[in-house]
Amino acid sequence: MFPYNSTVERGMKDYFETLSEKDKRRYAGVEALKLGRGGAAYIARLFGINRKTVRKGKKEVLRLSASDKQNRRVRKKGAGRKPYDQKHPDIDHKFLETLENYTAGDPMNEKVRWTNLKPWQIAKLLDAKHGIRVSLNIIRKLLKKHGYRRRKAQKRIARKNVEHRNEQFENIIRLKAEFEAFGNPILSMDTKKKERLGNLYRDGQLYTR
Repeated sequence: MFPYNSTVERGMKDYFETLSEKDKRRYAGVEALKLGRGGAAYIARLFGINRKTVRKGKKEVLRLSASDKQNRRVRKKGAGRKPYDQKHPDIDHKFLETLENYTAGDPMNEKVRWTNLKPWQIAKLLDAKHGIRVSLNIIRKLLKKHGYRRRKAQKRIARKNVEHRNEQFENIIRLKAEFEAFGNPILSMDTKKKERLGNLYRDGQLYTR
C-alpha cells in the first residue's frame, strides 16, 4: 500500500519529527484513520514506529471530547501581546503632547486643525521624547481616536517670504515652555483676517480634524 508519492511522504515525515510524542502518536492515528484498512501498517512503516503506537493514537483521536477541544490552550492564560493602551496607560496624553508643537489650525475655525507630521515621524518622536515604541498601525489608530482625518492640503499664496520664519516659531515654543514652567497664563491671538488669494491646492493628504 503506497497511497502517497515520495514528495508527500517526505513532507509528512519532516512534519512528524517536529511534533511532541503525544502529537506524533495522534497524527499517526489521524493518517491511519484517513487511509482505512491497511493504513496502520503503512503509517507505522512510514514513520518508523510500532503499529501499537498507531492504534493507540487512533483510539485517542476518536475519544477526544468536545471539552478537550475547547479547553486546550497553546498559551497560558493571560499570555500573548497586550493591547497598546494597557502596555502604555498614558499613551494618549503622551501622544497629544508629542503633536502639540506640530499642530496648526485655521484662526477662523477652531475645529479645523492638522499636523504636518507623517505617522512614521510621529512614531519616531514618541519614542525619542517618551520612550514609547509602537507600530505605525497604532499611530494611525491614535490619530483616528483623537479626531485627526486625512484631508486635502489647500495651498495659499503668501504675500511675501519672511526671513527666519521657522526660528520665530521655535522661539515662541521656547517662551511658551518657560511660561508654563512658572505657571503663567498663555494667550494666543490672531490679529488679522485671512484673505484667500486663490483656490489652489497641491497633491497629497494629511491628518486633520
